[in-house]
Amino acid sequence: MKGQLVAVGTGSSVVRVPKAGELVAAQLRKQIVTGVLKPGDPLPGETALMERYGVSRPTMREAFRILESESIIVVLRGAHGGARVLAPDESVAARHMGLLLQYQGVPLADVYHARTELEVAALRAWSGAETSLDALAALIDGAAAAIDDAVEFAAIDTRIHEAVVGLAGVQTMSVLAGMLLQIMAAHNAQFISKHGVEHERDADELALRAYRRLLKLLVAGDVDGAVTHWRRHLRKVESYMVEDPDLTLVEVLS
Repeated sequence: MKGQLVAVGTGSSVVRVPKAGELVAAQLRKQIVTGVLKPGDPLPGETALMERYGVSRPTMREAFRILESESIIVVLRGAHGGARVLAPDESVAARHMGLLLQYQGVPLADVYHARTELEVAALRAWSGAETSLDALAALIDGAAAAIDDAVEFAAIDTRIHEAVVGLAGVQTMSVLAGMLLQIMAAHNAQFISKHGVEHERDADELALRAYRRLLKLLVAGDVDGAVTHWRRHLRKVESYMVEDPDLTLVEVLS
């Protein structure tokens, strides 16, 4: 019955019976995501796990392959090898999202639109607590210090956008934004490589002014003004970065 589709009753409903390797992987995955197994922890050896779950070596290796494909374990070969736990990585989810968006032929501009709507929604959801702006203010100071380093400025810019979404205090929004920003960071690296770092100075100075204006509006409690300003800024960024509105993510990520 392993991995088979089984008809239930007289209707058309079909239930897929998971393979044994999938069931073992699910048990180990649960221990990882709940913190029972922590990043860096070694998994017990194959033989011990085979005995624990009552499965064969090929089944155990299938479970390892599933978890390794999800990047939540790494299997080291050799005498001192074995499986070790990895922390779930946002970049893995971003790669899967990027693959799906490529398959659907989504244009790069659509990703920029999504980023804009997420950040604007986050600003509207901000609690108004001025202390929550401390991280954003520190990042803006860091951006000012990096104004002569286009690559470092771009890295800080990504963290500033993460901090803006973080103002909402909604973790799911932050994870979604993080995946979008990973995709956009790949495009930004291509953009800098194509145009050269010297091309970025004027744009970075404009961005820095926009950051400072946003912070000033938020400190003043003018959320509506902050939303209007930030939406305008992000539209300008999109116009600058997306040179071809028909460019798809296939060209960016492949």
